Amino acid sequence: FLISTYNKMWKDAQRDLNIQLQREKDFPQPEKDRMKVFEMLATSYIKYMQIFQNLEMAHDQLTHQQKRTIIRQVLDGVIGRILEVKKEMVELEHTEFHYMINILEDLKLIPQNIEVPIPRYFIKDRLEILQQREKTLDEILINAGLITEKPVEVMTFAEAIKVIQVAERARQGRSRAAHIKKSYLREKRRKQMKAEDQTSPSPNPNDAAICIQKAWRGYIQRKKTKKMREEEKVFLGLRSTPPLPKKRVLQTYEGYVKPLQGEVQERNEEAFKDKLKETEGLYFKETLQNEIEQCFIECRHVVGKFPDYPAEEAGGSKSILSDTTPEQVAEKLAAKKMMELQKKDEKEKKGKDDNKKEKPKEKNPQKSEKKEEGWKMTPSNFLSIMEEGDYQYKAFWHNRDKRWDFLQDFDPEMIKDKKREEVEEEIRVQVDETMKEKVANLKLAMDGDQGDKKKKEKKGAKVRAASWRGTREPNLMSLVCRTIDSLYRELVEERLLIKAETVNLHDYIGKYNYVGTPPHLVNIGPMPSLGDIRQLIALYGILPLGSQTVHEKAPLVKALLLAGPAGVGKKMLVHAICTETGANLFNLSASNITGKYPGESDVRMMLHMVLKVAKQLQPSVVWIGETEQVFSKDAAKDEKMSLKRVEKMLPEFLKAVKPPDRVLVVGTTNRPFDANIKPFCKFYQKIILIPRPDYGSRFSKYFMLWKHFIWQNGGEITSSLNFSCLAKVSDGYTQGAIVQAVRAVLSELRLLQMNRKPLRTSEFMAPLATQDPVYREEEAAFQ
Repeated sequence: FLISTYNKMWKDAQRDLNIQLQREKDFPQPEKDRMKVFEMLATSYIKYMQIFQNLEMAHDQLTHQQKRTIIRQVLDGVIGRILEVKKEMVELEHTEFHYMINILEDLKLIPQNIEVPIPRYFIKDRLEILQQREKTLDEILINAGLITEKPVEVMTFAEAIKVIQVAERARQGRSRAAHIKKSYLREKRRKQMKAEDQTSPSPNPNDAAICIQKAWRGYIQRKKTKKMREEEKVFLGLRSTPPLPKKRVLQTYEGYVKPLQGEVQERNEEAFKDKLKETEGLYFKETLQNEIEQCFIECRHVVGKFPDYPAEEAGGSKSILSDTTPEQVAEKLAAKKMMELQKKDEKEKKGKDDNKKEKPKEKNPQKSEKKEEGWKMTPSNFLSIMEEGDYQYKAFWHNRDKRWDFLQDFDPEMIKDKKREEVEEEIRVQVDETMKEKVANLKLAMDGDQGDKKKKEKKGAKVRAASWRGTREPNLMSLVCRTIDSLYRELVEERLLIKAETVNLHDYIGKYNYVGTPPHLVNIGPMPSLGDIRQLIALYGILPLGSQTVHEKAPLVKALLLAGPAGVGKKMLVHAICTETGANLFNLSASNITGKYPGESDVRMMLHMVLKVAKQLQPSVVWIGETEQVFSKDAAKDEKMSLKRVEKMLPEFLKAVKPPDRVLVVGTTNRPFDANIKPFCKFYQKIILIPRPDYGSRFSKYFMLWKHFIWQNGGEITSSLNFSCLAKVSDGYTQGAIVQAVRAVLSELRLLQMNRKPLRTSEFMAPLATQDPVYREEEAAFQ
């Protein structure tokens, strides 16, 4: 049942993807109507998001490894395409927050249907590595004395025996008491029945049936009455808490499915590899050696001498084995040289000053023509990936029914095709090692070519000397010789690499804004809701960091700024990014780095260490808390020098992060208006304003902050709590203020009194009044 369910989910997702790919080809370009363009982009975004949700669920639940491989490829393509469409929408509307309620209504959807799911393979595929890294981090912290282990109370042998004896005697006493009570009740019933038999005539079966009917009808009626009373309370608004949903069927079997799923998904494929080596390895090795020998002999006839054997970095024997003949190879080389000479001649002609002055004049009419033409979709890096995945699905899995295969075994022919490439690559590397020696001996015997080696050795020595001379600073020279483990240990001991708190993105509770205004109707963009913030963190922070393919090809966001009043959850979102992706967390907050690396060379060394470890152990998040102090003019004299050095070197740090490096810089600030605005906004590519929670987030059926925090701190929800009143009174307060008020009320003593003294609304008023609200002037300054 489960296999067919998720196979159908995958099938539906592939069908929707095929339709969406056809629509991508039919996009009218160029298009001058901006509203029409936005509707097309928003519709594509919603459709891709639904495909993403179905593919992610199917990928996580299906156990067939070959199916999961194809789904993973398509899943990465869909994620990347969502990020590209989001970028197009931002450039079109010049805002990060979009009003799509009308489009959702047309598609019969609600905002929860486009909630960004977090792929579970981000953590599952690296679970062992993350567990080992966490264990290493704890060991370093304990050895450095930064945290202390909880003392373990060790009891003596006699004390352990005494505890066991007390527990066993108590168990026997309870068992004996239960047995005596059972015997007493049995004897009492026997005596009552004996007395009734003596006084009453023979029992009537109809009376027994009537007695059972009375009991059953009374039970059913009480159950119906209780249900009707609860529904009436919800309808009249007397009860704000709806009844809990029934447990899903899938949750019932989840405990049985998960262990089997994990075993099947991690099934070893090496057996297929070993069989291929035995059956096809020797034949492929001999064939490859003969081809390489023939190629080198033919090249010597054409060129006049044996060519150098290609290095492994250049592809080894792959680079010389192709369908082309030696004559064609020589023609290609000659054509390349001719192209290089032509490019040099063109550069010399363009070097005149008159041509440089005339260039900008020629560009202006082209720009105006582009503006008149209208909007055009930028080329996508992920359409080819999705089309390839769609083709593989149609070719292999569309009409293949494997529901009968309960264990979801591998398809032997498909796994052989996949493993054959790996086997051939391993054998090719072995053949390259033997053929290098053979070709070198032939060159010595026939050509006597030894001069090239000496030249290469001299060049290599010069390059090494130049690289060592380039590192002028002794600190950076010392870093070259250090291992990643030693750098990791130093960063942990200096508290620059910290342990991220375990918090998920869905723990950041907030509702979408249903009454937002489209940006083209107002001068200023709409005030974001907490649901929008959660979505942006997933799109810009979590999805690119979790997948290497997505990070390399999607629009790159290196630096992200979270700005908002104190208590809105900026720090929580940073930890959520690390939790969802398994990323390392580097703390470069102003208060944390002050005084640790005072000199200019020390600051450079610190950033170099952070970057080196972050790239090596990616994904990584570099958190700059209180980031306005780094870019501030009004810092204290002692702090100003070190922070000013950090400010100057941060752009270089960001420039060193390349697309393959899954490193994200996240800044948090509650006073962005105190920073030097020009370098501040230039450094951060994306700036996200996090507002205080609105009424919908404080009081809602699904996103109720008050209810969630009371539950989280051990409180019980009763009808005496008026959540609507609490939501209205807490207008202007942040999530942090609400949490502090709830914790102040729910002390240990109050939790003990919960059964006989239910919580009341008035208890939260006084603690809430002690918190600082967000005033309108501060909110206007943030906007």
